[in-house]
Amino acid sequence: MKAFVPQAVLGVIGLGILGLLGYGYYDTTRQLEDARTELAIATEGAETLRGEMEALQADKTTLEEELAAERDRSEDLEEDVGDLRGTVRELDKIVKTDPELLQKYSKVYFLNENYSPAATVAIPDEYIFGPKDESIHAEVLPYLKDLLEDAKEDETGLLVSSGFRSFETQAALKSGYRVTYGSGANAFSADQGYSEHQLGTTVDFTTEAVGGPFMSFAKTGAYNWLLNNAYRYGFILSYPPNNSYYQYEPWHWRFVGKELARDLHREGKNFYDLDQREIDKYLGEIFE
Repeated sequence: MKAFVPQAVLGVIGLGILGLLGYGYYDTTRQLEDARTELAIATEGAETLRGEMEALQADKTTLEEELAAERDRSEDLEEDVGDLRGTVRELDKIVKTDPELLQKYSKVYFLNENYSPAATVAIPDEYIFGPKDESIHAEVLPYLKDLLEDAKEDETGLLVSSGFRSFETQAALKSGYRVTYGSGANAFSADQGYSEHQLGTTVDFTTEAVGGPFMSFAKTGAYNWLLNNAYRYGFILSYPPNNSYYQYEPWHWRFVGKELARDLHREGKNFYDLDQREIDKYLGEIFE
């Protein structure tokens, strides 16, 4: 026998089921909305975080660029400081170097009677022609000795005939030449105060065969050796053929420093052809 369920009960049960289903739907919908809200909040947070990260990355890039620029400025500053130090050292050398040593004399610039090199030393007897004493600027002697030693190895027979001469010595020498040669002495002998020998950086060369510094020295192997090698030791020929100051003096060589002597040799120029301002640039390097 089947149980009889009243229609009203079934209705109540149906309504209950519908209520439960409705509540479930409502709850699910609410949860979905909550999830959507949370997702929107999370998405907004992610966007905000992404924006902040992008801003941080931009800041990082900016800082890196500023750091690189600062490094460049620091390197530039170091270079400037290095250049400044170099300039200071160069100026210090120039200040401490006798400015007369690279002046153009020989009827151009006067060297007064009170001038003498800072220090002179004797040239060793083995390098001297004849029984006499000769001296030279103390800082030039090492260069001269190197030149003479290398010339000896090449069997040139090169010797020094004359070195430093004081104002008084040059005056006496010129006076003697005037007695013998009259006004013709001006062609080969400087007046006192105009002689490169007073600087202590100039020497007259000769050989045993030639003797005194005469024109025949130009025909010797020693002279050719000087033409090809003297610049390596800082010496230049002051009065080459056809110069505007004195007659050709193949024996007369002046120390001007290796750098200037090398440049003159390489460019085929003579010392007295240069402007004094151009010569002065080499003063700081004369004893390098």
